[in-house]
Amino acid sequence: MTECLFCGIVAGEIPATVVRDEERVLAFADIQPQAPTHVLVITKDHHRTAADAAAADPTLLGEVVAAAHQVAEKAGIAASGYRLVFNTGPDANQTVPHVHCHVLGGRDMTWPPG
Repeated sequence: MTECLFCGIVAGEIPATVVRDEERVLAFADIQPQAPTHVLVITKDHHRTAADAAAADPTLLGEVVAAAHQVAEKAGIAASGYRLVFNTGPDANQTVPHVHCHVLGGRDMTWPPG
């Protein structure tokens, strides 16, 4: 089994509720949702952080954001608004060391977020 949780999901070794599957990105429901819509969009290739992914392939994060918007459209929250969050490092509460974008919506978002 793969050591990285998200790589295990990509490999089909760990079950997930997939909402979007593209060539280089995968989106699935968060198992601890913080909003009515809470989906994670990940890269299929392993990159520890968004910065690592951007350094390896500058177009990859654009695909992540585009997929996140399509998730928001499918969930019916694109018009009313949604939040995209990339946590990077332990101080930002990145609990899985694989780049992922949280798509949050379906309720009012407060500011500041943390």
